[in-house]
Amino acid sequence: MSQYYNPHRTKQYCYQKKSSSPFALSRSKIDLFTECPRCFYIDRVLGTSRPPGYPFALNSAVDYLLKLEFDIHRMNGTKHPLQEKYGIDARPVPHANLDTWRHNFTGIRHHHKATNLIIFGAIDDLWQNSQDEYIVVDYKATSKDKDITKLDEAWHDGYKRQMEVYQWLLRQNGYKVSNTGYFVYCNGQRDRKAFDGKLEFDITLIPYEGDDSWIENTIANIFECLNGRQIPDSAEECDYCRYVAAVGDY
Repeated sequence: MSQYYNPHRTKQYCYQKKSSSPFALSRSKIDLFTECPRCFYIDRVLGTSRPPGYPFALNSAVDYLLKLEFDIHRMNGTKHPLQEKYGIDARPVPHANLDTWRHNFTGIRHHHKATNLIIFGAIDDLWQNSQDEYIVVDYKATSKDKDITKLDEAWHDGYKRQMEVYQWLLRQNGYKVSNTGYFVYCNGQRDRKAFDGKLEFDITLIPYEGDDSWIENTIANIFECLNGRQIPDSAEECDYCRYVAAVGDY
């Protein structure tokens, strides 16, 4: 059996409709519901998740090293050169809970009492500006021929929702949060004459004005979905559901 995929999740990790215990729902599962309510229901209620993509070790390495780099400036109370370059009114800020908020299985959490769902997500970094507003920062890594200066691809919508959920979670925990978040985007350079045992990156800072007004309504819709008696219809653009339907034709 693959170490990356178990199609039969134990019931303790599935939503129990009659249980009074809070049910934890990650930021990525909110995105799954947005992508396809059917896949979400099969995952969270019935216990069979989509097959995962394999982990990107290089992306994880970039993420880890960026955290170390920004943490040096956090500890010294100084601005990062990238913040200086772009004239950003912010610096990495220390916080007693930052390590917890960065951890995938804990993250920053909020108990949404109206639905008894615990919404959580793991942030990459936290800055603060001169107005004492916290700024959500997310790291991204890729390798493309063109410069990355804006989020204009269709699949970038997921990145934007991710940022907005983190902003919402901080606000629900009582923090003053800037609407402006930043993506630290690392683009692996492909125009070098040789590899020479190293990969160099162009790093850009992309601002994004978040709007978390959609989240409350989405949580309500998720709660209704979780407590539904029937599996929802699939989204038209869901490749996973289209694959299952195609296999069923044989």
